[in-house]
Amino acid sequence: MDGWILTLFALAAFAGGFVSGFSGFAMGLVVSGVWLHIITPVQTAALIAGYGLLTQGYGILKLRQALNWQSIWPLVLGTTIGVPIGVILLNHINPVHLRSGVGVLLVLYTVYGLARPAFRPMKIGTGSDIAIGVVNGLVGGLTGLGGIVSTISCQWRGWTRDVQRAVFQPVLFAAFVVICISMVVTGAVTPETLKLYGLGFPFMLAGLWAGFKLYGTISDETFRKAVLVLLLFAGLSLVVPALIAPAPGAS
Repeated sequence: MDGWILTLFALAAFAGGFVSGFSGFAMGLVVSGVWLHIITPVQTAALIAGYGLLTQGYGILKLRQALNWQSIWPLVLGTTIGVPIGVILLNHINPVHLRSGVGVLLVLYTVYGLARPAFRPMKIGTGSDIAIGVVNGLVGGLTGLGGIVSTISCQWRGWTRDVQRAVFQPVLFAAFVVICISMVVTGAVTPETLKLYGLGFPFMLAGLWAGFKLYGTISDETFRKAVLVLLLFAGLSLVVPALIAPAPGAS
């Protein structure tokens, strides 16, 4: 990796860490836009999963006083069940149509959320939370965007920003654990990937620290809107590639 490529890699790692430190998620969305152009897709996926353990673990540590395991475990259980099912279903479902559909729903949801005041708080039971976790894992396994559904469900409850993050970040951590184990088993984690992880680690960590510093200065409403904007970009990242991709059989 030459100097220019290494600089791009490091800058993307810092930006991904910053966004995760600020919002609690979307690191993969940020870094993949750069890394997919300079390293292989398999390396990109493995690094996102590996750095996901860092970013979510860091967030859990910083917000440990707000952790509520009664709210966390149903979503974690459902997500752990849903991720491998989503990965298996990839072999039986047209991924382009699926990602486009999820992307459209995300765009509609976020546009609506940004155009209206905060949602009226909802009470969600344990059984429903497990179901939400399963859907969260399915979407993560099918699209690579783990944690999207659980993040949205935290907004529905009217919780403060710290409480939201203290729930959806442990859920994301669990999803990344499952993904990392799967990648190790399938041989996706190579010595070269581990070397890249070491190179990007200090930049990712510096971004996390800076993002959390900014997070500490914002209000709950600003956080709500920031999360919606990031979810909007996540939706667009699923829709736009399908719109610009050539039709099957086109020359």
